[in-house]
Amino acid sequence: MALERLRRDDRVLVIAGRERGKTGKVLRVLPEKHRVVIEGLNIVKRHQKPRGVQQQGGIIEKEAPMHLSNVMPLCGRCNKPARVGRRRQGDGGSVRICRNCDDTLEAR
Repeated sequence: MALERLRRDDRVLVIAGRERGKTGKVLRVLPEKHRVVIEGLNIVKRHQKPRGVQQQGGIIEKEAPMHLSNVMPLCGRCNKPARVGRRRQGDGGSVRICRNCDDTLEAR
């Protein structure tokens, strides 16, 4: 399934939309909506009412989710956008691999 391509803290490249060509770190994956939130990208302005003493009102900037199909994970070894594959391990689990260089995409 396409949702298993990306995980939190992955480095990704935006391949479509107004942020095309930029890279960032995945902050959140929203699997039910097929979207991801990327640090510092797709910034939108929101008008917010004050909520008591601790939270001020005003115009705030925050990252908006973007669709999964608009991003590709970056391989740490070849530093290129990676098509993601799966490789079975000896213990019965699987690991994500880069289709370009056959290296794993898991955190080291």
